[in-house]
Amino acid sequence: MSSSRLIRVEQDILSKNASFAGVNRQLFTATGTLALNLMSSPGSGKTTLLVRTLTDLAGRWPLAVIEGDQQTDCDAARIRATGTPALQINTGKGCHLDAQMITQAVGQLAPPPGAVLFIENVGNLVCPAGFDLGEAGRVVVLSVTEGEDKPLKYPNMIGVADLLLINKVDLLPYLHFDVERLIANARRIRPDLPVLQVSATSGEGLPAWYDWIAARRADLRPA
Repeated sequence: MSSSRLIRVEQDILSKNASFAGVNRQLFTATGTLALNLMSSPGSGKTTLLVRTLTDLAGRWPLAVIEGDQQTDCDAARIRATGTPALQINTGKGCHLDAQMITQAVGQLAPPPGAVLFIENVGNLVCPAGFDLGEAGRVVVLSVTEGEDKPLKYPNMIGVADLLLINKVDLLPYLHFDVERLIANARRIRPDLPVLQVSATSGEGLPAWYDWIAARRADLRPA
């Protein structure tokens, strides 16, 4: 395929995605739904953090989850065990969720008005950054078991983030990991990026994470 043809195909894909993202955004705005796109590499502890979040926030707001993985429904099963409605999307060879998948999933899941909808994207720090889902916020999760240079290796992901969660901070006493260096690297990409340090195991930092969700939800104004 020629480079010009490849560019046209990519433009067509992104244009179609943008159209569905716009539909999703209108729906979320009209129903007062806070849609949050959670992105990370595999093994960051994203699902464990989400399970803890759903457990702690149960009864505070209506909650729902869309799970993205290439195969299996293991994560969706973990989510449903908390009592939260969840729908699994298997992308097969695909490395990310796209807006049309979310449009279809929301139609099936039917979260109630005013819900917080967590979209757990496929574990990947590259492809998900390029696809708008119509979400109100993009949350990137990095863990202290990864390298401090991750933000510099994957700048596009940091560039689209509305919040960076540094996860598994309960493990810091057992690791040679420089949190401040990670934060500095992230802010080389996004100087104004909010950063929270959290642990799904110890609960450290989770109240600040929940306050961030509450503030984003309060900003929504149903049509």
